[in-house]
Amino acid sequence: MQDALWKMPATAQAEAVRRADVSAVELVDSHLERIAEVNPQMNAVTQLLAERARAAAAQTDRRRAAGEALGPLAGVPFTVKESTAVEGVPTTFGTERFRDLVASADAPPVARLRAAGAIPIGHSNIPTLILAGMHTRSELFGDTANPWDRGRTPGGTSGGDGVAVATGMAALGLGNDSGGSVRIPAQFCGVAGLKPTTGRFPADHRVLGPDDPGPASQMLITDGPLARSVGDLRLAFEVLAGTDPRAVPVPAYGEPLPGPVKVAVVTDPGGHGVHPTVRWAVETAAEALRDAGYDVREVQDVPRLDEALEAYGRITVTEFAATWPVVRKLLGAGGDRYIEMTMERTPPASADEFIKLMGTWMNIRRSWAEFLDEYPLLLGPVFTEPPVEPGLESRDRAGRDRVGSAMRLCTVTSFVGVPGVAVPTGVVDGLPSGVQVVGRAFREDLCLGAAQAIEDRLGVLTPVDPRVGVRAD
Repeated sequence: MQDALWKMPATAQAEAVRRADVSAVELVDSHLERIAEVNPQMNAVTQLLAERARAAAAQTDRRRAAGEALGPLAGVPFTVKESTAVEGVPTTFGTERFRDLVASADAPPVARLRAAGAIPIGHSNIPTLILAGMHTRSELFGDTANPWDRGRTPGGTSGGDGVAVATGMAALGLGNDSGGSVRIPAQFCGVAGLKPTTGRFPADHRVLGPDDPGPASQMLITDGPLARSVGDLRLAFEVLAGTDPRAVPVPAYGEPLPGPVKVAVVTDPGGHGVHPTVRWAVETAAEALRDAGYDVREVQDVPRLDEALEAYGRITVTEFAATWPVVRKLLGAGGDRYIEMTMERTPPASADEFIKLMGTWMNIRRSWAEFLDEYPLLLGPVFTEPPVEPGLESRDRAGRDRVGSAMRLCTVTSFVGVPGVAVPTGVVDGLPSGVQVVGRAFREDLCLGAAQAIEDRLGVLTPVDPRVGVRAD
């Protein structure tokens, strides 16, 4: 069993520790050995917490020997995005400037996972300051590779977690998502990922000081887990969704819906184009849901997509514009290209325009609530292309616009604050494919249930061994 420990689902790992089939130290050591084997090729784990993880595992074993009840994630190793605080460890944001920014306390989701028995095993790579683009490349730690194909990006900005989970370096990853940053690495790496409803998980993103960030930063960014199976994702959701004064007090599971659950299918949101392999993924997932008894219906489109994308861009750029002259200096050589091109395309709004945009934001959220009242679930693409080459979004305006368009359903669902689960659908031309299931606010349970039905019929793709070589296009 020792050789296979890192391959086991998180649920099975925790159960084995609770039953004393294996020790937590053995479980952590198995993952540390896997990291030593594959991380030199992948560069996903940035700050390895080996001794701290072994000490936490030893404490878990002592508690079990003393007869104490262990948590639902007992001994399970997880990675934490470089932008999320782990007590006593620098929260570097991938930039030289913050190399020594040691966290005084765990971020709320890290604390929740620890309380459930999970063990942080390392920080994971991100684009510099989470702003340098979609590809996971940081000034401090360099590029993270996609384990399926080094010629394709692992996605971002939680790309380090996606790769670590996909290759067995950790059973779970803790990322965050404000427009696809959990779901895109999930699709590109062949794992599952959850973006929860805004306010579902307790959060505090004041990493750089005591002041609250602006409304967009507070409303758009949600912490979310990545896992190799929907069952593991569900367990992480249950742990992260507990009652907390910093979260909306809504039960993790809602009332069952009467009759077959209606699922709206939108293959090409906004009609801007979709790659044939992505269309296949959505159609395959739709058929899986039909087979599972869902009432699957193709609909013309999602509500107000282009209007939502425009408002998202204006609001975020306006909030960000005042600090951009300072921030761009922290991004390193070329790291400012992605945001610079975005700001050139989308100028900041005036105060009057910003107030109007905030009203538009609420109005679009209302339109989506009405849509999801009729269709409790929406099935669509995560990214309307297969994994693209590293740094496409920062290469030129055409690349930036291409990536922005491909992630449009992620962007709009983050904007309206609803949950989404990314789930794999198979391997096409050597690359993982996947879809997302979006649901009503605070109905992550419905999304997870549908994602489980898809996984039950289409299977799990990871863990994988890193593949060397570059695709020939």
